[in-house]
Amino acid sequence: MTAGRTGPALPPRRPDPVVPVGLPDTGRVWYAAYGSNLLRARFDCYLAGGRPPGAARTYPGCRDPRPPAADTALLLAGSVYFAGDSGVWGGGLAQLDPQAPDESPGRGYLLTVQQVADVAAQEMHRVPGAAPDLDLAAALAPGRHRLGPGRYETVVCCGTLDGRPVLTLTTSVDGADDPLAAPSARYLKVLLAGLGEAHGWPPDRAARHLAARPGAAGRWTAAGILAACAD
Repeated sequence: MTAGRTGPALPPRRPDPVVPVGLPDTGRVWYAAYGSNLLRARFDCYLAGGRPPGAARTYPGCRDPRPPAADTALLLAGSVYFAGDSGVWGGGLAQLDPQAPDESPGRGYLLTVQQVADVAAQEMHRVPGAAPDLDLAAALAPGRHRLGPGRYETVVCCGTLDGRPVLTLTTSVDGADDPLAAPSARYLKVLLAGLGEAHGWPPDRAARHLAARPGAAGRWTAAGILAACAD
């Protein structure tokens, strides 16, 4: 793990499933990405502000725009699927069902608690710092805390890594009950690049993985994803 790294971090690490009892005194926690934020350049727009290529939204950035202190490839318990209708990318969004009997590729960014709160605020279409910070500690005791009804408005604790909590965002709806939706080509392009950057997956492996995800399966093929992302 190195500060500011933009290449793959191999091998991926699995968080310890034990949920911590509180936030660390050091003030840093892991933010676990599993969708478009697998790509560092896209995630940097949440930190420093900006508009990712292909996106329909410009992000204000965090109050503290510094890059992550470290980042690493992760394997997260649960299954990623596509659902909803993204106003940023069009089509279905990647969601994590942490209860599903599966394992999903992710990427961990070591951030301050305030940065994680600001990333979460932007995911929820709020302005960082405009309201009291989100209570991230509330997710630790039960392992899951619903902050709102929308997508990316439920904080999930995936366990610990190096003694620090690993937090991610997903929907409050269980994966089995969430209406599936096919992702757009421009969204898949970012995910394909992120899987290559974070995990070192070649494009054909990443495309097969994405085409098999619920919501994409039966609507996208691996060949179709590669063709759509070729330009």
